[in-house]
Amino acid sequence: AEAATVTETERLVRGGRSRRQGLRHQLLPVLHSLQHEIGWISPGGLNGAAQRLGVPPADAYGVATFYELLRTTDPGHRDDVVHVCVDPVCALAGGSELRVSLEAAGARVHASPCLGQCERAPAQFIQGVGRPDRVPADDAGGEVFRLPQAGSPTLRVLRRVGVVDPTSLDSYRGHGGYAALAAAIEMGPDAVIAAVADSGLSGRGGAAFPTGVKWRAVADEPGPDKHVVANCDESEPGTFKDRIVCEHDPFSVIESMTIAGLAVGAPHGWIYIRGEYPKATANLESAIAQARAAGLLGDDVAGSGQRFDIELRRGAGAYICGEETALFNSIEGFRGEPRNKPPFPTTHGLFSQPTAINNPETLINVLDIVTDGPAAYRSLGTERSPGTRLFCLSGRVAVPGLYEVPFGTTLGELLDLAGGPVGSLAAVLLGGAAGVFVGPDALDMPLTLEDAREAGATLGSGVVTVFDDTVDFESVVVRIAEFFRDESCGQCVPCRVGTQRQHEVLVELQSSGGSLSSQRAELIDDMAVAMVDASICGLGHTAASAVRSALALGLIGNSS
Repeated sequence: AEAATVTETERLVRGGRSRRQGLRHQLLPVLHSLQHEIGWISPGGLNGAAQRLGVPPADAYGVATFYELLRTTDPGHRDDVVHVCVDPVCALAGGSELRVSLEAAGARVHASPCLGQCERAPAQFIQGVGRPDRVPADDAGGEVFRLPQAGSPTLRVLRRVGVVDPTSLDSYRGHGGYAALAAAIEMGPDAVIAAVADSGLSGRGGAAFPTGVKWRAVADEPGPDKHVVANCDESEPGTFKDRIVCEHDPFSVIESMTIAGLAVGAPHGWIYIRGEYPKATANLESAIAQARAAGLLGDDVAGSGQRFDIELRRGAGAYICGEETALFNSIEGFRGEPRNKPPFPTTHGLFSQPTAINNPETLINVLDIVTDGPAAYRSLGTERSPGTRLFCLSGRVAVPGLYEVPFGTTLGELLDLAGGPVGSLAAVLLGGAAGVFVGPDALDMPLTLEDAREAGATLGSGVVTVFDDTVDFESVVVRIAEFFRDESCGQCVPCRVGTQRQHEVLVELQSSGGSLSSQRAELIDDMAVAMVDASICGLGHTAASAVRSALALGLIGNSS
C-alpha cells in the first residue's frame, strides 16, 4: 500500500454505482503480493490490506475471489502451482497426458483455461510461491526466439521481433526505435491524429473501431486528466500475439503508447497485461524503467515539454477483463465487471476520465504511419482494410506460430504460409472461442474485415485454429461452452443463465451420442438471441457464435 492511513476521498458516481478514489487502485497489486508470498490470501492479510487501502473488507473479498490466479482458502501446502491448459489446442496436443505426468511427479496441478502459448502446446504456467512465476518453455536452452517469417521484407509490426534485444534500449534505437516519437513531436498532436485517421487504421483487438476517431474524441475532451491504456490482456483461446510482441519488442509498445499520450493530451499511461505472462511483464517493466531513465517518459518527454508516464498492472486470470470497461474496473480495484455503455471510454473511461484504449498491435502500427505516412501504410491491404494483420495459427497446422500478412490474403494462402494443414482439413475456427467455424470451402475467403463480415465470420483478435477430421468436435464445442460458462462475470442474467444452459444442452448432446433434436437446436438458438440482445458486453453477445456455426456446418448435432 502507498500509505498506512487513508484520507477522506472524493466520492464519484459512475455507471450507477458509488465509487471511491484514493488508494483503491493498488488493491490488485497488493493481492498479487499476498498470493505470491504464501500461496494464498489469508483473512488476516486481506483485512489488513483492505484497512490500509480504505476498501471495505467485503469489497476486497469480492475482488480476491473474482480471479482465477488468486485463492482465498488455504490450499494446505506451500508448493508452486502448475497451471495446465485444457482448451482445445492444448487438448489436441496432449494436455491431458501432461497433467497426468505432472501429477505423477508430485506437482500441484490446476486445470486452466488458455494460457496464451498455443503455438507451443500443450501449455503450462508455474505460479511460484515465494519465487518468480515462470513458463518452462521460456527457460528451455536459452534459444533466441525466431519467427516463422523471420527475414521477410513484408513484416511491419513484427520486423523487430527476434531481431532486437528486448532488454536493451540501445538495441531498439539501433533498429530505428524512437524515430517515430521524434517525428510525432515535430508533427504535433493534430497532425499525428490526422495521419492515423487518414491511414484507416482500425482496432486489432476484435472490435475494429477506427483508431483515429477514438484518438480525436479523447483529444477533444477538455481537462488535463486523460489516460492511454494498452490492453494486453489477451485471454481469447488461441491468441498469443500480445505475448510475443511484449516479450520480444517491448519498447515498441512503450514508444507507440507515448505517441498516443502526447497526441491525445493524456499524461497517464497504463499497461494491463495477463497475469500468466511473467516474461512479457518483466520485459515491459524493464523497458518502462529504461525509457524513464533516458527521459523518454516522465515530466518532459524527449524535450517536448509534455508529461507522459506509464504504470503496469497485472491481471489475475479473468477473460472478461479483456473487455475495456471491465479492465478499467480491474485497474481501479473493483471486480472486473463490464459497465453499461454509454457513456463510452472516450468521455468516461479509467477513473471516469477520457481514455484511449488500444490493443498493442494497433498501437505499434502507429510507428510506421508517423514515420512513413498514411499512403505508405495503405500500400498494403485493401481499400476498406488497409495495412497488415497478425494471425495466431495453431492446432493441426504444420508450423504453428504468429504470422503477419497484408489484409486480403486468403485463408488458404495463410495456411500455406504455415506449411498447410496436417491431415485432412475439417474446419477452421476464426476468432477464437468467440468466433466462428468455417469449412474447407472458405479457403478462398480474403482475410479482410468486409469479407469476413459478408461470410458471417469474424477475424476477431486474429485467432486461426485448424482442425482435421480426426477431431472430436463435440468435445471441442462442449469445452468452448464450458469456457464461457466459467468466464461469465455473472453480472447480467442473460449471459449468466444463458452460458450455463448452453453448456448443459451440449453436455446432454455429448452424452446422447451426438443426436440433437430440433427442439433442443431451437433452444440453443433462442438462448443465443437472448444473450445477443440483452447481455451487457461482448462475452454474452458471442458466447454462442462457435456453437451455432458448428451446428450449421454439421460438425456436431445431426438433428433428428
